[in-house]
Amino acid sequence: MAADRADLLTHLLEQVSRSFYLTLRILPAPVSRQIGLAYLLARTTDTVADTELVPLEQRLDLLRQLRERILGHHNKPLELKELARRQGTPAERVLLERVEESLALLNDFSATDQAHIREVLRVISSGQELDLNRFSKASVRNIVSLRTDAELDDYTYRVAGCVGEFWTRLCRAHLFPEASLEESALLADAVRFGKGLQLVNILRDIPGDLRQGRCYLPAEALARVGLRPEALLSPAVEPSLRPLYHRYLARARDHLEAGWAYTLALPREAGRVRLGCAWPILLGVGTLNALSTQNMLDPAHRIKVGHGAVRGMLWRSVVRYPFRRWWGKLFEEAARPLRQLDT
Repeated sequence: MAADRADLLTHLLEQVSRSFYLTLRILPAPVSRQIGLAYLLARTTDTVADTELVPLEQRLDLLRQLRERILGHHNKPLELKELARRQGTPAERVLLERVEESLALLNDFSATDQAHIREVLRVISSGQELDLNRFSKASVRNIVSLRTDAELDDYTYRVAGCVGEFWTRLCRAHLFPEASLEESALLADAVRFGKGLQLVNILRDIPGDLRQGRCYLPAEALARVGLRPEALLSPAVEPSLRPLYHRYLARARDHLEAGWAYTLALPREAGRVRLGCAWPILLGVGTLNALSTQNMLDPAHRIKVGHGAVRGMLWRSVVRYPFRRWWGKLFEEAARPLRQLDT
């Protein structure tokens, strides 16, 4: 890797990856750079899609150009300087300014690894493009909602479930190619793992999304409990939404439980990968616990797991790892408050 690009997968990645950087840091070297680059490019496409100060058609065009570059269909330089100037944070500005350097990092990897990175970004960017088109006329005065649970499931696959497949194929090839694993079950649980993490984000971000005109809770499901998407702008309707919301919390928990089964199925000697999986799962469960007891529609109160709880989760997972049975119970213990959703 060229020295002048080395900081892209360290300093810049830490600035734009939020909590995911914790997982990236613990991953073994044979896969950490590939996964880091895939995340960096996904954040780049996401930043292009989310720059609302730029007209929709321009963002769609730039997103398609960027996807074509990632897929290797052409080498035409990208013109993202105007978009970079519109960014609200220095890290996102640098992300766009240095996109050519990020793209050049693809050449550091084998043809097989490049194919895996390109495929996951093709699927992710298709979800971002779908989102832009779906919510093209959305605003706080015109709430646009997904229609069905099938649309919600498709969206969570495109932007996160596909990452589970990518992660699994990469780790399988580089870390435990000879391990005896049930491949189809492992990939199915990997997809659910990713979907669960994305569903946690959706359920947590409802107030903010609504004020951008976006409702990811399907209109058909809301209608069954006598609600319209625009009604969710009022925190006062929370009691009416709560039974339906609990069903989605339970779905997210079940997806994360599949992610835990995935984690336990990995070879025990792949401890760094197992911990890298366990942390977002346990953090996701902690977020679901908080969401299950608080008003999820209140825009003044962003629900999140505190730093102390995160540090405790990290400490328990590391200390318990040598003890197979004790470590295996981490999910059951974390998810215990959520079992009330089944009653």
